[in-house]
Amino acid sequence: MATKAPEAPPKRPPAVILAGGRSSRMGRPKAGLVLHGRTILDHIVERLAPQVGSIALNLNADAGIDLPPGLPVLADTLPGYFGPLAGVLTAMRHAAEVAPHAAHVLTVATDTPFFPDDLVGRLSSVPDLEGKIAAAWSAGEMHPLFALWPVAIADDLEAWIRTDAKLRVRAFIARHPSAAVDFPMIATKAGPLDPFFNINTPEQLREAEAWLQRLKDPKP
Repeated sequence: MATKAPEAPPKRPPAVILAGGRSSRMGRPKAGLVLHGRTILDHIVERLAPQVGSIALNLNADAGIDLPPGLPVLADTLPGYFGPLAGVLTAMRHAAEVAPHAAHVLTVATDTPFFPDDLVGRLSSVPDLEGKIAAAWSAGEMHPLFALWPVAIADDLEAWIRTDAKLRVRAFIARHPSAAVDFPMIATKAGPLDPFFNINTPEQLREAEAWLQRLKDPKP
């Protein structure tokens, strides 16, 4: 009796880092903020690279940021400022070009340096993923920019952006089949750390520095 060949592992999806926001509370582009001697963008790329097939950066202006070598930069495909959904649409259009066989594209935010190193694996494990948006959750809260998005819904997203006044990411997700993927807190000597801790203010940047030091030095 012939032995069934093992199934091929799923291909890693393309990914786009969303850095097109105005960073009004921070006062400067978040991707260029320095955390433990390196830019947040460097931390994001390092954590993301082993999980995905390719990485691009959604950035709408020359922000004077030192970019990692070879990182493609994508401006929003729709002119004007339409918020994070415009970045998601840009990610979908980019994925269709660089990975035409990819069913999904991953997006991650540029201000969240501790996101899980198994993010893609767990999002991809959603049953019947085809056609679904798989979004990350932690502590009872959705993190909608950390998600696998079906590339096939790009036209619907563009129509939504052009016609919806509020442009809420969660509202768009609610229009489509979706799955919530819960991620646990990171245990540290100083207590639990939400892996989706994000940096919006100078104070939170200082907090992130302290958390990073604790993660690097587990001693009490």
